[in-house]
Amino acid sequence: MTAELPGVDLPALTEWLDAHHPELRRGELSGTVIAGGKSNLTYRITDGHTTWALRRPPLAHVLPTAHDMIREFRVISALADTAVPVAPAVALCEDPDVLGAPFYLMGFVDGVVLDKPPLLAALDPADATRSCELLMHTLADLHEVDPLSIGLGEFGRPDGFLARQVRRWHQQWQASETRPLDVLAATVERLTSTLPEQSAPAIVHGDYRLTNVMYTPAIDRIAAVVDWEMATLGDPLTDVGLLVVYQDLAQQGDTIMPQMLPERGFLTAAQMVARYAERSPRDLTHLNWYIGFGYFKLAVVAEGIHHRFLAGKTVGEGFDHFGAAVPMLLQAALHALAGR
Repeated sequence: MTAELPGVDLPALTEWLDAHHPELRRGELSGTVIAGGKSNLTYRITDGHTTWALRRPPLAHVLPTAHDMIREFRVISALADTAVPVAPAVALCEDPDVLGAPFYLMGFVDGVVLDKPPLLAALDPADATRSCELLMHTLADLHEVDPLSIGLGEFGRPDGFLARQVRRWHQQWQASETRPLDVLAATVERLTSTLPEQSAPAIVHGDYRLTNVMYTPAIDRIAAVVDWEMATLGDPLTDVGLLVVYQDLAQQGDTIMPQMLPERGFLTAAQMVARYAERSPRDLTHLNWYIGFGYFKLAVVAEGIHHRFLAGKTVGEGFDHFGAAVPMLLQAALHALAGR
C-alpha cells in the first residue's frame, strides 16, 4: 500500500470496493491528493490498471447541506448524455464509516485545468480567448438542459430560490463565523430588500468558473465540468453573477483566482457576459444583484475555508489568505448591489 493519504484509508477503500464493486479493482490501490480545491477533497486513485478520481468532503467542519457527495454523484450521472461534458460516474458510497464521510469515484479525466501561473503564461492569446468562449457556451448549454428529461425534476425547489439562497448562505456564515463583521449584516439586508424576479428555473452548477473545468490539451473543447457539490435547480443567473465575480478577481490578480489579463487574451467579465447573452435567451437586466450575491456567497465560502485553516484542518497550501479576503468581498457585494 502507498503511504497514508489524509482523508482516504486505502485498506478501508479496498475492502469497500471488493465488497460492493468487485469488478472494479484489479491491483493494489495507491493514491495522491490532487492539487487545488479549497473545499471538497479530490484524489487520484489507481490500481495500476485503471485510474479514478475520488471525491470526499473536508476533514472537519462540514457545514449543513454543504459538500454533498450524493447530490454531486447524482448530477454528473444525469448529465452523462447531454451537451454538458462531465466525468463518468463510477461508484457512490453513502456509508460514512468507510472513510469518515460519504464519497464517490468517477472516471479520471486527463485534461488541463487553467489554474497555475506557468500554464496561463504559456497559453497562446487565441487559446486564452477560446477557453473563455467555451466556458460561456457550456454554461449556456447547461442552463438549457431540461431537468425533467434527465431525471432531475426533483433535484431542487426553484420556487423562492433566491430568497432561500440568501437565508441559507447567511446560515452558513453563522456556522463558520470567526469574527463579527458589520458589513455582513448590511450585505444580507441589501440582498433581501432588492430581490429581483427570478429567471426561469434550470440546473445551477453553483461554483462555475474557468478553474472548475478541464480542457483538452489543445484547448479546443471542454473535457469535463467539475466540482458539482453546490448543484441544484434554481435561478441559473446565480451562475452568471458568480462567474463575473471570479473573472473580475482573476483580472485583479487576486489570491482566490490566478491572474488572467485581457492583454493575454482572456475575456473580461463584460465580454464573457456578452458571449453568454449571444447563446442564451435569458434577461440579464438585473445582473448586478446576482453579482452582489456572488460576492456574498464567495465571502461565506472564504470564511468557511478560513475557519478550517484556523482549526488546522485544511489539506495542502494556499489557505492563509482567505481570512483577509472576506471583508473585501463583502464590500464588493455592497458595491455591486448599489449598481456601481
